[in-house]
Amino acid sequence: MFTRLLLVFCALMASASLALAQVDVNKGDLAALNNIKGIGAAKAKRIIDERSKGGNFKDWADFESRVPGIGEKSASQLSQAGLLVNGKAKGGVESAKNNAKGNPKSNALAATAPAKPAAKVK
Repeated sequence: MFTRLLLVFCALMASASLALAQVDVNKGDLAALNNIKGIGAAKAKRIIDERSKGGNFKDWADFESRVPGIGEKSASQLSQAGLLVNGKAKGGVESAKNNAKGNPKSNALAATAPAKPAAKVK
């Protein structure tokens, strides 16, 4: 009985870590894709079927054009939820992992911008 409870606990912990992880659409299995927010069982199956039929997805545009029901808006949402295509998030969209860290580059640029000189009063 104890071993079953331990096994269930381990399975829950593993699925919780999958929900927070990023998944590459070319490498993820049905369960991993299904754990991305916005991808259900049917959409995960369509992705796997298209990948099996046409090979790996080259980029986000290829992914959007080949998988029925995936458009630019849903692809952006999936990218934010952690879906990757060839290890890359959709252009212009920060992944959930990167978004949580903030963007230090934009803050650094604002801090280093030179101040305008004061106008001379005559």
